[in-house]
Amino acid sequence: MHETDVIAVMGACGPERAMYAERLSRATGKPLLPASRLGGDDPAAQAGAFLPWIDLGPGVIAEFPSDTSILDVIGTFSEYDSGLRLTGVVCVVDAPHLLDDLRRETYAGAPDVDETGTPGVRYTAHALLTVQQLEYASTIILVNWSGLSTPDLSITMALVSHLAPAARLRLHQETADPLPAFTVGRHHQPAPGWVRLLNDEFEPHMTDPRISAFRYENVRPLHPGRLAALLDERIESGQFGFVIRSAGFCRFATRSHTVAQWDHVGSMIAFSPVQVDDGMREPEALLAVGEDIAFLGLDLHHRALRAALDETALTDDELAAGPVAWAEFEDPFPTWQVTRSGE
Repeated sequence: MHETDVIAVMGACGPERAMYAERLSRATGKPLLPASRLGGDDPAAQAGAFLPWIDLGPGVIAEFPSDTSILDVIGTFSEYDSGLRLTGVVCVVDAPHLLDDLRRETYAGAPDVDETGTPGVRYTAHALLTVQQLEYASTIILVNWSGLSTPDLSITMALVSHLAPAARLRLHQETADPLPAFTVGRHHQPAPGWVRLLNDEFEPHMTDPRISAFRYENVRPLHPGRLAALLDERIESGQFGFVIRSAGFCRFATRSHTVAQWDHVGSMIAFSPVQVDDGMREPEALLAVGEDIAFLGLDLHHRALRAALDETALTDDELAAGPVAWAEFEDPFPTWQVTRSGE
């Protein structure tokens, strides 16, 4: 079956993204599907329907709206029967506004269907959409960077390199043709920086003394009440520096049989279940997976933040009390809908 090679162009700032997509189309000779043609609820699926019809041989450029999830694009184009092959993801970044984009507190809504088949709306933070577009990019283009001071440009480039260490990072030059996107295989999408950090494969190409990252590990479950206080009162206020991105896995003592994904960017954090350990009944077994979280940020105080995180984990006495006692702890986080094995 003929496959259409697709370069996806993503980015939070529409005008800059659109201009770059047009220039890339002209420079490569590939036809362009602009974001203005993808105004529906599911831009990735719409693109999947349009793209084969405009492929003239060399492949196509697909520009996606700001609210598009890069994970949806990768998922749609990775299906063997889609007739599409994602060969590159270009993320266009408006350099002066990157930190503001990662601090946004607004949400994008998209139609969704839950596990029971009930239609609803899936809300995703704009900041999360932005950071994931960076993290899964094969090429990142910084635009409007010339107005930044040298220190601010260094911070911006180091931040991008920490978020997406596998991506090619380029400064946009008005007088130069766009570089072809760095190509990737169907099942070899670049891994985000936080994943590489947890896998001990973290080697950002650009560094700056003010940008840093570290891995936090703890085998003990977290006390949700103390964690909420830490997040709201100390981390959010910048007591440990600006935590820009943290992601990984954790376990709440009140939900001790469930491993959760920790997913944070800017002022947004979400916890979602990823694994239910039905077979674990003893407290010792529940320590098999505690916390494994990557932290990345600006002017981070590593030692103080590690100590504060340690204080949210169960004490010796709390740990000895066991899961029955843990279930009574304060837990201010939203409840989860989980499916246990056998259901």
